[in-house]
Amino acid sequence: MLTYSFSDIGSESLYEHLYGCIKNDILSGKLRPGIKLPSKRTFAKNLGISTITVENAYALLVSEGYAYSIPKKGYFVSDVNISIPEAINAGEEVTQEYFADFASNNTLHELFPFTTWARIMRSVLSERQPELMQKSPGGGIAQLRSAISEHLYQYRGMRVQPSQIIIGSGTEYLYGLIIQLLGHEKIFAVEEPGYSKIAKVYEANEVEIRYVPLDENGINVAALKDSGADILHISPSHHFPTGIVTPISRRYELLGWAAERETRYIIEDDYDSEFRLGGRPIPPLRSIDVSDKVIYMNTFTKSLASTIRISYMVLPRTLAELFYKKLAFYSCTVSNFEQYTLMEFINGGHFGNHINRLRRYYREERDELLKAIENNPVLRGADIFEKDSGLHFLMRLDCGKPDDELIRDAHRLGINISCLSQYYHNNEKAPGGVVVINYSGIDKEKIPEAVRLLGLLNTN
Repeated sequence: MLTYSFSDIGSESLYEHLYGCIKNDILSGKLRPGIKLPSKRTFAKNLGISTITVENAYALLVSEGYAYSIPKKGYFVSDVNISIPEAINAGEEVTQEYFADFASNNTLHELFPFTTWARIMRSVLSERQPELMQKSPGGGIAQLRSAISEHLYQYRGMRVQPSQIIIGSGTEYLYGLIIQLLGHEKIFAVEEPGYSKIAKVYEANEVEIRYVPLDENGINVAALKDSGADILHISPSHHFPTGIVTPISRRYELLGWAAERETRYIIEDDYDSEFRLGGRPIPPLRSIDVSDKVIYMNTFTKSLASTIRISYMVLPRTLAELFYKKLAFYSCTVSNFEQYTLMEFINGGHFGNHINRLRRYYREERDELLKAIENNPVLRGADIFEKDSGLHFLMRLDCGKPDDELIRDAHRLGINISCLSQYYHNNEKAPGGVVVINYSGIDKEKIPEAVRLLGLLNTN
């Protein structure tokens, strides 16, 4: 609870003094953007002052933009674009809290199957003690790779050998292995727009990259050929952030491009593919690849939890052989305990059941969100793009503000958003006013108020 002294305040009124104390804490960074201020009644009791005094101080903070209010929720600290203290600049991570975060891909904790996961963990600890103390092969334990192989066949129509599957703690680590396998001299092509972390990982590994534009069907093949790239990194089943699904004709064009040269490969990122909420599931590019040119990648961070750092890739046979000749000395970066737990979770049918529950939940959440947008007088009729392809969609606002101003205004209202232009390497080519609505971390109960705040954003 915030505590301030009211002694020796001179001629200053109580509410002005309290306003000044809170304002100074906001400007110094002690009170971070998005943090909820104490309720008026509790705060007044703690300070020994009247609720009217607290109410007047809060009203002054709101009027000057240092705080904002959300009906029936309380008062929150605004993002006033201040300089962050030196201690934070030195490396301390800043965590902002928002009433609704449409930019995060976090998973709500109540959706994780804690009871089942905990039971399996206890079983692994009691029944697999010898295996837990053994060194894991570089590609991961054989039982988990077999479980993933069977899952890919059952749910994605892919026939792969467990020996082709390599497990790692996050896709960033696996990208590094791919670069070592293919060579640092190769030129990597990434999507424009696209998930910016992918390009940053390649840049950090000191490989040359090309940004290849998209059209309505995905990667522009003519531009890809002109780029001189050797390796193409794409997400054809659900592109982020546009949501574009690459049709079968374009997929065969891309496979044809890869087959033209022995050194060409396609990295297929199938992230979020489990959550296509409309129409039939899109088969992965890897399932129609007869030339063995596709490196398939996926992760459990979206389907289980963003904090479970277990990902995997499926290598073409020739690259799998090369991995064990060249990189088998690496230890698997996922602990045996986590690997055996996940293996039991998949083999017991829990993973498939969990995915089905999540799909039902997210379909209902998406429908509620779209209904709330349609019922909002300001947002009704807004252009919505790719609402069926995954756990986000695009919404075009017509407020006429630059995107950076739109994002700042959203923070002041207590919501976090990202705009399509942020995912362009060259954002001069990006359309303005297109918001990426990622709803996987939004509590259903917050949807009405969150949409109301989005409506205010469109009119401010």
